[in-house]
Amino acid sequence: MTSTRLRIGAVLSALALGLTACGSDGDVENTAAEGGETTTIEIEDNNGIQTVTVPPQSVVATDNRTFETLSDWGVELKAAAVSLMPGTIAYKTDESIIDLGNHREPDLEAVVAAEPDLIINGQRFTQYHDDFARLVPDATIISLDPRDGQPLDAELKRQTTALGEIFGKEAEAEQLNADLDAAIERVKAAYSADDTVMGVITSGGNINYVTPGTGRTIGPLFDVLGLTPSLEVEEGSDNHQGDDISVEAIADSNPDIMIVMDRDGGTATGADDPGYRPASELLAESQALQGVTAVREDNIVYMPADTYTNESIQTYTEFLNTLADKLEAKN
Repeated sequence: MTSTRLRIGAVLSALALGLTACGSDGDVENTAAEGGETTTIEIEDNNGIQTVTVPPQSVVATDNRTFETLSDWGVELKAAAVSLMPGTIAYKTDESIIDLGNHREPDLEAVVAAEPDLIINGQRFTQYHDDFARLVPDATIISLDPRDGQPLDAELKRQTTALGEIFGKEAEAEQLNADLDAAIERVKAAYSADDTVMGVITSGGNINYVTPGTGRTIGPLFDVLGLTPSLEVEEGSDNHQGDDISVEAIADSNPDIMIVMDRDGGTATGADDPGYRPASELLAESQALQGVTAVREDNIVYMPADTYTNESIQTYTEFLNTLADKLEAKN
């Protein structure tokens, strides 16, 4: 009789535990995570279908576009291209992260010490994909750079969605994507195609032209937003400093609106250089530009100061809302 009661008690205890576990999906997920349990998902990146173990136990990140998102989500990094990060990213001062250096002189071998199971690679480090594959063959390498010929907004959302799936941040990723869409719609609603637009990058004391469509950072926005270029130059490039054409040619196109990225201010150390001159100063001191409509009417919109080494979905959303503010006030 006693043994029967014990068996019944054990069954009831097991049922109670089962009901508790089923009461909340979040509880189940948390228990699994605390217990070190993992599973795998498939992510389609720029190189095909990749099998990713989730949650990843050791993460390496080299793609600048992902740093702000990963930081905001509280993702711990074992190694990263810390030297490339702007000071606005919390990882920059986290001494526990192994610094792989910058893309010009990277310490690729340092990634071995991190023993990563996931490497989020891209942008300036794209060329080192095969090196990482050789050095840490057991790691899954994910590359989610915006692809040539694809709309920038869709590519930023693709990257964010994939990261959300990997790190269990689907809701947060959806919100970031929705915020980007909303900012784009604000600009489109306020912008008139009769207003011509010029994109420029300031670097080394120079004011350089950005090719609509393909130019660095600003170029793709012409297609996303349906902007009317004030000047189109044949054989324009995607040079990170913009294209070197005369300021007089920029002025002659007389843009109604100017979009500006301060490249030097957006590098990891540029703003600390004694010779650094802010974009606003360069434009204000250019005699050739003083008669330009955008300058006279103060229709100049600057991208966030850290854009050059950030370029995250948050960066673009912030800029687009700033542009929308300017356009709405102009109307």
